[in-house]
Amino acid sequence: MALPYYVSPEQMMQDRAEYAKKGIAKGRSIIAMEYSNGVLFVADNPSASLFKISEIYDSIAFSGAGRYSEFENLRKAGIQHADVKGMMYSREDVTARSLANGYSQILGTLFSQEMKPYEVELLLAQVGETPERNELYRISFDGSIVDERRFTAIGGRSETILALLKKEIPQTCPSLKEALTLCQHAFEQGADPRSNLEGLEVALLDRTRIGRRFRRVPIIEASQILL
Repeated sequence: MALPYYVSPEQMMQDRAEYAKKGIAKGRSIIAMEYSNGVLFVADNPSASLFKISEIYDSIAFSGAGRYSEFENLRKAGIQHADVKGMMYSREDVTARSLANGYSQILGTLFSQEMKPYEVELLLAQVGETPERNELYRISFDGSIVDERRFTAIGGRSETILALLKKEIPQTCPSLKEALTLCQHAFEQGADPRSNLEGLEVALLDRTRIGRRFRRVPIIEASQILL
């Protein structure tokens, strides 16, 4: 009689983690960086029709690296959660912190209970009334959350990009031009030597805007910012 196949819980979790990491490593990278008037998002994204950076709520932005269909499902779930909470309570009660906790619970449950974990890594940012009140969170495939400061990156080449940014980012909060230049240079050096503005997706959380503070930056405008 054949013995049943057994895999230890530790080995199962390790295998799931390796599977998720391999899927995320195939994804293109995304940078989020605080600048003088808000938060800048820059994604290595040659597609003109599929966005990797999106608005979740008035002052909150979302981006994902890895399997597109999976982080797109999470994006839609975040929008629904934010809309319901804003209607039931108040718009001020919708925060990046609460959304990050919700995503953490979803990804943590999928990682521990499902055969196949999500192959995604998420970024959430909320622009505050002052730079000190900005919020920036990175959520991993297993549900772990990192509360970031000033800048962070996710996706396949994120470690290389972060190492480059740590060497080059100034001590003071950069201007939009400085931040965009740093991000473009990091992609050129660490992600893809062929990267240029035409292959990047750029968006802002701009605290100087009234109401909805998220906006996309067309490539033509991004080029003018760099001049």
